Amino acid sequence: MSFYYELALLKSPLDNLTYCSDVNIEIGTLVEVSLQRRKVLSKAVVVKEVEKPSFKCTTIQTITNLFYSTEMIKIATFTSMYYVSSLGEALSLFIPFDKIVIKNNEKYKVKSNILLSKEQEEAYNFCLEHKQALLFANTGAGKTEIYIKTIEKYLNEDKQAILLMPEISLTPQMQNRLEKVFKEKVAIWHSKITKKRKEEIIKKVLSGEIKLLAGARSALFLPLDNLGLIIVDEEHDESYKSDSKPRYNTKDLALYISKTLDIQAILGSATPSLNTYHKIPFYRLSKTYFDTKKSINYDDSTSNLSPKIVNRIKSIIEQKHQVIIFLPTRANYKYQVCTSCGSSVECPFCSVSMSLHKNSLALKCHYCGYTQQIPKTCPSCKTGVIHNLRVGTAQIEEELNLIFPDKKIKRFDRDEVKTDTQLRKVLEEFNKNKIDILVGTQMLSKGHDYHNVKLAVVLGIDSILKMNSYKARERALSLLIQISGRSGRKGEGEVIIQTQNKEFFDFYLGNKDYKEFLDEELTFREDLYPPYYKLAKVIFAHANGLKVKDEFDRYTNILKSNEKIEVVGANQSPIFKLSNKYRYEILLRSKNIKALIEVLHSIKSPMVSIDMDTIY
Repeated sequence: MSFYYELALLKSPLDNLTYCSDVNIEIGTLVEVSLQRRKVLSKAVVVKEVEKPSFKCTTIQTITNLFYSTEMIKIATFTSMYYVSSLGEALSLFIPFDKIVIKNNEKYKVKSNILLSKEQEEAYNFCLEHKQALLFANTGAGKTEIYIKTIEKYLNEDKQAILLMPEISLTPQMQNRLEKVFKEKVAIWHSKITKKRKEEIIKKVLSGEIKLLAGARSALFLPLDNLGLIIVDEEHDESYKSDSKPRYNTKDLALYISKTLDIQAILGSATPSLNTYHKIPFYRLSKTYFDTKKSINYDDSTSNLSPKIVNRIKSIIEQKHQVIIFLPTRANYKYQVCTSCGSSVECPFCSVSMSLHKNSLALKCHYCGYTQQIPKTCPSCKTGVIHNLRVGTAQIEEELNLIFPDKKIKRFDRDEVKTDTQLRKVLEEFNKNKIDILVGTQMLSKGHDYHNVKLAVVLGIDSILKMNSYKARERALSLLIQISGRSGRKGEGEVIIQTQNKEFFDFYLGNKDYKEFLDEELTFREDLYPPYYKLAKVIFAHANGLKVKDEFDRYTNILKSNEKIEVVGANQSPIFKLSNKYRYEILLRSKNIKALIEVLHSIKSPMVSIDMDTIY
């Protein structure tokens, strides 16, 4: 007797295929099959039993002991549908489990001995009253204590918990705090841990020895059979959005899992994303643990390290304190800004800054395609000149070494800090005052406690504010608040912001709360952008420039004729040629999610990749 099954081929863009077997196979089983003329067997998951088809089927070669649970298949099915991928690509995110692992049934009790303040207690109760809650907590307000108390509650009810953090927030400091309370019941999970350690963790998760997983986004896909709580810390962080297929957003997927499995989800941030703020009930925790006096100063010079900045660095170092210098990116980031008034050239139709296309000597909007000549003078103040500015970590480190030859200066970015060991080493040296100045990117803004930092210098923030993106203002202000929270954690601290846009930053940092900014930003986006509309980007890429242009033009016409969606822009990609491929993109917008997803699934081209809920 033969059985027939639909299989999802792992890591393959192919649709499900039908195979046969002489034995009955449980749904969710990982199997191995031959695929066309390939010599190596392909891994696949049995997702459905089907009737005998009219065509001849290939036989399944190997049946393994590994399984994907019903819940995993359900979540993967949603992921493939919403983020437009094959089921096999979505299932590849998950880690299968061996059913033969012996369960450890001993009851576990933990007592954290954390005493919450009145405000923290209110926030803790608020989170428990809502299945999905946003903990909108200022830097230093003690959200980690609330996380630990909530985890403690669920672990004592014999449930498991996941604490997600952006990869670069998985600091030794956070690990120590969690291990102090949860001891051997916690495991840290991220891309830099060894294969052997990963296997050990999975085994202990299945046996029930490990009940809390603190990790980067991949921790969401581990085989937890009794999950009670998901916490997404720094939920605004864009590293939660995957840049490879399926291009899922961890935070949104965590909310979907919470709803599907009926479990608690808590999202936390000092600067929550506008979408989360709009969608999820929140508790505002603004009272901080330590009274810190923070002065914010501005520097409108256009040179990287102006005399004002150099003098303040010198003064702070002479007082035996430390300095951090923050840049938005490690690369030599280039941006256009008026040297007189700080404005960039805005698209008249989209309220976003336009991008420079040097080859065509033009400014272009990547939303609607509007193009204009580079103006000789600034359109805002009519007198200033639009300049190209460059800034990068290596360049700043070089300049500082010339100015302070006897001081220890260290870079803290992805080029310099590639492993967990390197991360620990730099942080340890810095906290032991062996480094005077730390120059870094967004890694610097992630939850690290720097006890002796009295000055934070922020360079290049205008490059974020003037990006060709509807999220530019949100990104810039959020980053500034995060980085300024690193200076003067206890006592006095100073922040110097180099910007030509003092009015914007000073308005919200000096007089307003981030909540007020979010409320105003909601009004600004109402008839244009998320959270009111869904945005998706369709990217065409191919080594043959003429071929890809034809495919791009064909789909632009097809999509423009669909009345349920709107083609906002159809252009060359900002980086036109990448990895020897020519690239074009179409930006789609719609209030009708179903219609947009249907359209995206109808695009059948080997040149295409799709980014649903694009963040750019």
